Amino acid sequence: MKISAAVLEQSNQPLVIHHDIETPQLNSGQLLVKLKYAGVCHSQLMEVRGKRGEDKFLPHFLGHEGVGDVVEIAEDVAKVKVGDSVVLGWIKGQGLDAGGCQYKQGDRLINSGAVTTFSTYAIVSESRVVKLPAGITKKTAVLLGCALPTGAGIVLNQLQPEPNSTVGVYGLGGIGLSALLAMNHFNPQAIVAFDIEDNKLALAKELGATHCYSVDEIGIAQFKRDFPLGLDSIVEAAGKTSTIEAAFSLIKRGGGRCIFASHPPAGELIQLDPFELICGKSIMGSWGGATQPDLDLPIIVDIINKYRLPVEKLLSNEYSLEEINQALDDLEQREITRALITF
Repeated sequence: MKISAAVLEQSNQPLVIHHDIETPQLNSGQLLVKLKYAGVCHSQLMEVRGKRGEDKFLPHFLGHEGVGDVVEIAEDVAKVKVGDSVVLGWIKGQGLDAGGCQYKQGDRLINSGAVTTFSTYAIVSESRVVKLPAGITKKTAVLLGCALPTGAGIVLNQLQPEPNSTVGVYGLGGIGLSALLAMNHFNPQAIVAFDIEDNKLALAKELGATHCYSVDEIGIAQFKRDFPLGLDSIVEAAGKTSTIEAAFSLIKRGGGRCIFASHPPAGELIQLDPFELICGKSIMGSWGGATQPDLDLPIIVDIINKYRLPVEKLLSNEYSLEEINQALDDLEQREITRALITF
């Protein structure tokens, strides 16, 4: 089959759209999916911009969250069948882990991982798909591939805040807003949102934040007046070493917890005062919100519906595949929350 795809040919160069790429035969544990929607997040942006370190797999496909329909399966795939609508995501779930594959374009090969979504069709591993949960539209379900399982997963699986505690989110992209949405489930005393963009703070207020602060000097000073002891816990999702450090500074001594989802550029290190750790603060990273996709995605959808959370507001703009570089630029300039590629 000939498909269209956005290919990373060189690091820190625009993706190249090709319309003559051939799909290989399915191997054990693989399925072919016709994409309907794909999400574009900062992780993909970092990879395109060459900030993940040396890229040894060029040229290659990209994209790790999407929704589509199964059109073909290998004989040993049992989790889904042809015709099923599925969520595609990077977090490994149940099923065979088939690894990546190689597509052909004339005489050359183009690499692909276990899941990719920036193409009209994609060969993916059985372990990277989950049948579309009931109660959510295909368009909104694209967030179940990365943003919701990571952001909401951190809160549901790791943070699990106590009722009447004070919780915060630092950085209001797709993951940060997903974490904020999940915090509603625990009835905290305060849900505090931090960002540099006023429009994102306004959206956070709409999604359940009780307090919103700009991360400038004035905003942080006001936060410290309102919460002089600091927060019980915070989720950091702004993507920089400096924002991890800043979020850590906002939790209280004697039990304050900071969990970060950020993956800053390769080689950058965070710097923390050891005395703050001695005083009872803690910090840890999160790998995909410790989410088990097959078990947790239906739970997340149930929470969305129970609280009537408007998660579709996280998807701020739609683009065609041919406009994917514009989507990356808009994301980099913080003009959007989450880009949606529509096929």
